[in-house]
Amino acid sequence: MPDIHLGLAAYLVALAAVSVGATVQGTLGFGANLLAVPVVALLEPAALPTTTAVIVFPLAAGMTVAEHHHVDWWGVTWLLVGRLPGTVIGVAVVALVAPSTLSVLTGLAVLVAVAVSVARATVPVNRETTLAAGVASGAMGTATSIGGPPLALLYQHHEGPVLRSTLAVVFGVGTLISIAGLAVAGEVHGWQVQLALALVPGIGVGLVAGRFLARRLDARWLRPAVLAVAAVAAVLAIVNGLW
Repeated sequence: MPDIHLGLAAYLVALAAVSVGATVQGTLGFGANLLAVPVVALLEPAALPTTTAVIVFPLAAGMTVAEHHHVDWWGVTWLLVGRLPGTVIGVAVVALVAPSTLSVLTGLAVLVAVAVSVARATVPVNRETTLAAGVASGAMGTATSIGGPPLALLYQHHEGPVLRSTLAVVFGVGTLISIAGLAVAGEVHGWQVQLALALVPGIGVGLVAGRFLARRLDARWLRPAVLAVAAVAAVLAIVNGLW
């Protein structure tokens, strides 16, 4: 049995959160870690952000393959340029704060993301806003594994396949950049990677379910429900970190 720092019950809860989160991201284009990170923060704060960063890659790769014809490569380029300085900021945050503090920061980041998502502000898509979204996503994604909201806000008025595929490419490449930065800072540990690998089956479930739901369901009812659950989990993560 690999060392994953979780008992069986806690592992099953984490696996369920990853499965549901991956299903949501497969349907809406983002949201996997919006749900999974607060749950993991409650179960094992020290797993963040490495574990939840690692599990994003297979999910992003699968989504990219499924809808690669719809990728906005211009946007991907500028988002990844912004991701580089954002990663440096995120690594600095991880290196300077304790796991309990990171749990609180994660909860706060989720609450901000939920508030922004509910607000549905309209942001013009140009080089400046795309760069800014890349920096914000890189910093949040590296420090807390929640880098989707800035990108989703930028692309919220695009068609579903464009949003999902473009964000998937950025998540995939950006996650590798973030993991490399965390590794250089000495923040990647073997048990965190083993836990991520143990949670990969949840990603597989999410990829299949997400593709099914994306074609058949109106996402309007799903998005508010996910944001509500994420907000509750975020509050619990904050309380857990403070306690």
